[in-house]
This record gives sequence, structure tokens and C-alpha cells, in this order.
Amino acid sequence: MPALVTFCPTSVRPMRDMKPAPRAGHLTTAVVGTVLALAFPLLPSAAQAQTAEQSTLPASEPATPPPVLGPSLTGPLTLNPKPLLVDGGPLGPIGISGVVSVLGSVQSDPSPGDRHDRGLLTNGQLIVQSTEGPVQFYAQVGGYSIPTLGTPLIGARRYSRDTYGLVPVAYVKLVPSDHFSLQIGKLYTLQGAENAFSFQNFNVERGLLFNQTSTINRGVQTNVSAGRLSISVALTDGYYSKRYNWLSGTIGYAASPTDSVTLGLAANLGRTTKASFATPTVLNNGQLYFLSWTHTAGKLTLQPYVQVGHIPADPVLGIAHSVSTYGAALLGKYSLSSRFAVAARAEWIKSTGSAANGAPSLVYGPGSSAWSLTVTPTWQHGIFFVRPEASLVRAAKVAPGFGLGADLSHRSQVRGLVEAGIIF
Repeated sequence: MPALVTFCPTSVRPMRDMKPAPRAGHLTTAVVGTVLALAFPLLPSAAQAQTAEQSTLPASEPATPPPVLGPSLTGPLTLNPKPLLVDGGPLGPIGISGVVSVLGSVQSDPSPGDRHDRGLLTNGQLIVQSTEGPVQFYAQVGGYSIPTLGTPLIGARRYSRDTYGLVPVAYVKLVPSDHFSLQIGKLYTLQGAENAFSFQNFNVERGLLFNQTSTINRGVQTNVSAGRLSISVALTDGYYSKRYNWLSGTIGYAASPTDSVTLGLAANLGRTTKASFATPTVLNNGQLYFLSWTHTAGKLTLQPYVQVGHIPADPVLGIAHSVSTYGAALLGKYSLSSRFAVAARAEWIKSTGSAANGAPSLVYGPGSSAWSLTVTPTWQHGIFFVRPEASLVRAAKVAPGFGLGADLSHRSQVRGLVEAGIIF
């Protein structure tokens, strides 16, 4: 695979030989730092109507609601409403849950290393967490694969080994008050509008815009809420680089019971030369911004968002010319009943630059663009679920050697799959 010239999704991150060099500070760094720093009368009861000879039963105490467990799910899938809870002593109740799911797929124009049809494990994860008290914890343990549009499907064993290990997420959470918390450890990223794992999202596969974002990072994150406003700020290692120079944050506002808006900003404050499967050097030395809106109206949920990425020029890193991406997506789901729902996603992304000026590839070669359509009917009954999915990726202005198919020259890919499993 040629250096610096390939689509750089979270699930397929190329190796690059890079050398460090000093770089001027970003104007964006100042912007990010500034923004993120801002951070009826009672009716008579039946007992009152009883005669003096009748004894009144004592009022029963209200049932204690079960703790709200993670991780975050956008639907249509839902977590088990009756998770296993064990006594954690001073930590309070400890929730034990998990996800086991497998996937079977067929596709056109598989990329090198992939096949026309295959099966794989998407989730084999156990989740242990506490949600009460001033000191809490969260740990997600097991194997996983993150299927992503327009990239090869990779088995859970290799994916887990080459990305975030068998403990992809694990952190301690300090909660001194209801409006402030601090998380330390391996964290979900604040970048982008889609979550990491298949069961967390509208669709089984992650999208083209997700390909530009980090997935899991290590560091510290603070969360503050005040009324309708919520702010999260994190100092992390970005694309899992072990270099803690990424500042990222989100600002959320609940405009109404049915509408909320989220602004996200992230930038590398320095330079990182590391290159690995999980750490693409080009993306790990850039900036990313997104703005999303979520609207819920009865059975319908819509989430449009826009996203912009920017990579400054750095000749010593092999980035001869700056490059940017511009993308937009519309995600949605409609619940047909308590068991059936249909989710869909449409998105478009474009990259600037050209091979002539030495710009790196962020999509399908410098200056390329792509769009996708994904439809995911979903059935869930109790802990069991089945999700068939159909997707189409279509690229334009594909640079030679950076497309789809065995010879990397094709411009489209159709994929059909079924994911089935349990959320316990």
C-alpha cells in the first residue's frame, strides 16, 4: 500500500514512515482553547374515606429505580432493562452486562485482503461498571470488530490485537457532584457524531465521516452540566498514539424536549510521529470539527450533522500540502413497533488537494469524494436482536491505486450483511 495515499478509516489505518520536525502553532488551537474554556391539590385517599373501625395500611416506600448503565446507545437497539446487579460494598451496586454478536456478509469488489463473503464476530464483550457514589468505574472487556463502509472487513481477533486490545474501554470516574465528573483511563472519543461499536449506533457499519475520526483514546476528561448546557473537555492521545497532545471537547445544548445541538472541536496541539494500524500519522496531526442536531418526534429520530477536517502541511512528516475534508450526513430511525425499527444513513464527503501538489489521501486519493447510502431494518425482542443491512459506497475522482476492488481501481461497492446477537 503506497505511503500517504490511501483512504484512512478507523478500521484500516496504514503504516507510514515519518520523521519529526518543528511546526508553527495552529490558529485553531487558540480557538479550541478559548471555546472549550467557556465552558394539583392532592385528592383524598381511599384510606381517608375508611371508617374509624377500619385500620389503614402503612404506605409502602417507593421502589428504587435501577441504576442507569452504559455505554451510550443511539438506538434502535436498547440495553437490557434488567441487568445483573451485585453488591459492590462501598462502591454500591455493580452492573454486569454485555454484548455478543456475529455478522455474515456478501459484497462486491472486495479490497485486497478481503473476500466476497465472510463471517466474523462483531462483539464478544463483557461490561462491568458502578454508577453510584463519588468514585465509580467502567470496564469493557473482550473481542470486537468495527465494520466500516468502503474498507475491508477484519476479524475480531486481529482487530482487537492491532487496535485497542481486549480491554478497549476502562476508566475511573470521580463524581464529586451531580453536575461535575472527571474520567481517567481509556475513553470513548469526543470526536464525531457516531459511536464506536456496532451495537451502539443506528447502523451496523460505521460511515464515511466516522472514517476520519478517532475511536478510543487514553487520557483525562472532565464533564460539566448546568441546566440545558453540558460541556466535556478531554486531553488525550488522539488516535491512540500514547502522545498526550490532543485537546478535544463538545458543547451540548438541549434546546427543547425534542431537540438538542452538539458542537465538537478537536486538534493536535503539537506533533506526533507514531504510525500504526490504529494511529494514522496524517489524521493524528490534524484537526476535526462537527456540528450535529438531534430531533425526536414520536417514533421518528433524525440526526443531521456536518463535519470538517484539516491537516496542515508538514514536509518532514511527508505532508507536502495542507488538505481538508468536508462532509455531511443524515441519520435517522423510525420505530414501527416495540420490536421493529428501520434505520438509515446518507452521507457525502469530499477531500481537497491533488497528487500534483503532494497532498495526502484522506478519502480515495487526493481531491476525491464519495457518498454512501445505508439501510438497516432492526428486530429486537428482550435480549435478542437481528439486523440485516444493505449499503452502497460510490466514489468520484478516484486517484489511480486508491479505489476499491482487488486492483484498487473500482469506484463503488455494494455490501449486504446480517448481524445477530444478544444484549444481556
